[in-house]
Amino acid sequence: MPSTPNTPNAARTHEAGPRFGAHQRPDQAAGAPQGLNGIGLTVVLIGVLLPMLDFFIVNVALPTIDADLRASQPMLELVVSGYATAYALLLVLGGRLGDSLGRKRLFLIGMAAFTLTSLACGLAPDATALVVGRIAQGASAALMVPQVLATIQAATTGQRRARALGRYGATGGLAAALGQVLGGLLVSANIDGTGWRPIFLVNVPIGLAGLVLARRYVPDTRHGNPARVDGRGTVLLGLTVLAILIPLTEGRSLGWPDWTIALLVAAPLFATAFGLAEIRTERTGRAPLVPPSLLRHASMRIGLLLALPFFAGFGAFMFCYALLVQQGLHDSALTAGVGLLPMAATFLLASLSTARLLARYGARVLAAGGLLQAAGLAVLAVTVYLGWPGLSVALLAPGLAIAGLGQGLVMSPLFGVVLSEVPPTEAGVGGGVLTTTQQTALALGVATLGSMFLTLASDGTGVRAGFIAVLAVQLVIAFAVAGGARRLPSWRRRDQAAQSPSAELVAAGAQH
Repeated sequence: MPSTPNTPNAARTHEAGPRFGAHQRPDQAAGAPQGLNGIGLTVVLIGVLLPMLDFFIVNVALPTIDADLRASQPMLELVVSGYATAYALLLVLGGRLGDSLGRKRLFLIGMAAFTLTSLACGLAPDATALVVGRIAQGASAALMVPQVLATIQAATTGQRRARALGRYGATGGLAAALGQVLGGLLVSANIDGTGWRPIFLVNVPIGLAGLVLARRYVPDTRHGNPARVDGRGTVLLGLTVLAILIPLTEGRSLGWPDWTIALLVAAPLFATAFGLAEIRTERTGRAPLVPPSLLRHASMRIGLLLALPFFAGFGAFMFCYALLVQQGLHDSALTAGVGLLPMAATFLLASLSTARLLARYGARVLAAGGLLQAAGLAVLAVTVYLGWPGLSVALLAPGLAIAGLGQGLVMSPLFGVVLSEVPPTEAGVGGGVLTTTQQTALALGVATLGSMFLTLASDGTGVRAGFIAVLAVQLVIAFAVAGGARRLPSWRRRDQAAQSPSAELVAAGAQH
């Protein structure tokens, strides 16, 4: 039906058959449908900003945490990867619970838990307590974040949904760069001698404000016919991720004992069992944790293959950059954080431009982003190689700026492009799968490339060689993303894209 200025977007629904009523779709508010206005979108995006901020804000604080709590290198890695692992493991489950119990309720529960666990991290008396707090913080984020994409899907349509998805993607990328800037400021300020602790405590007032605003402005949506939780799929997916991340995170420092090798050997077996179980569950008419039918959509299938290495490289870069500046160049956390401002600025510029560029060039924007990122990484590698040991953070600015521009052209539109072929009824779980891939990749990047950097930095090869090695791997990934973008369905000319039913979503996927 035609919309009016006073008609919420969520009211423009399609018929879903008599099971859900003549004018009620299966994914909407339980009572009268509600739209997601500007304030409501800002509030739910806080639920994305805080978890992403907390993945990256800790990087610049790692040396200070090490000095204060006398944490080992494996414990420092767990402060980062333990959070991301718990986050990734429970994301899809959090989405299912939101479908069943109500997304607003799960969002509020998740934000309350995230606020409490942030307080626990900020007050942690030792490294072990901090790691436990970080794992609980990641689990809390997994309850909150899936509700954001699902709420956007249920309470927006058309261009408004496309703009919201673009803001979602841009929020995550900006949180990565700005998180380290904020972390550097807070650590260097050393408020009342608290050192690194404010990087977690700052979440408490933000979380409390978010809870108050969410109760008023976030619409209460849930699935009209929620699926039962896929217990077997949840267990098998958890075993798969843990069998990969635990040995990769801890194996190097422990000398690769037999159990770490056994877990790595078991990982593909768990993965195979998970895939077969999900196929069997879907064939019997039940709802699997990750529907295999999602991979029939080329945008989802190819997009996940691009997202996994891209986010792994991104997570590793942020981790290694902070250690390069503070341990290699012996600069402060503030210097490390402020040094990322060129990357944050160009990332924002790219994010603001991608809507117009996507409308004209489609997925070619992602290819251009991959090539620009590769150019920036090459400039960084040459700068570090030639400038060592008298290198300053200011000399890194050109490479960081070019890399940030490329990353913005990839990350901001990625969610919109990948979900462009996914039907609205599957967009929630599709977004959950993509977000799970993102978080798993971030953890894998820290566990693999981060471990490689630490190994090279500590065995006499040096910090410079370790960082250049990480950049070299990222360079390969950037070229792979640029080439892989050619396989996306939206790799078409403007006139062809205009005829596609998904063109509206792709074209405005990163608009702000």
